[in-house]
Amino acid sequence: MAKVLMYSTAVCPFCVRAEQLLTRKGVKEIEKVRVDLDPARREEMMERTGRRTVPQIYIGDTHVGGCDDLYELEHQGKLDPLLAA
Repeated sequence: MAKVLMYSTAVCPFCVRAEQLLTRKGVKEIEKVRVDLDPARREEMMERTGRRTVPQIYIGDTHVGGCDDLYELEHQGKLDPLLAA
């Protein structure tokens, strides 16, 4: 299974929803980067993704985007192949 990295904050309902979907898909480990605790990591996230909001999710080397983007991949049937890579 591909490595999953998620930039998140402590109180983010979209982060929770994204994590729930990934867990249902069999992801056992999500590397969480708490950008609310580390401003340097927030800067890193914004440079890497061009976005300011959380979550920002990477599956392997692919930037998926946020929670809505993750659910859209699932809806299109593209999430499982990405996780399997």
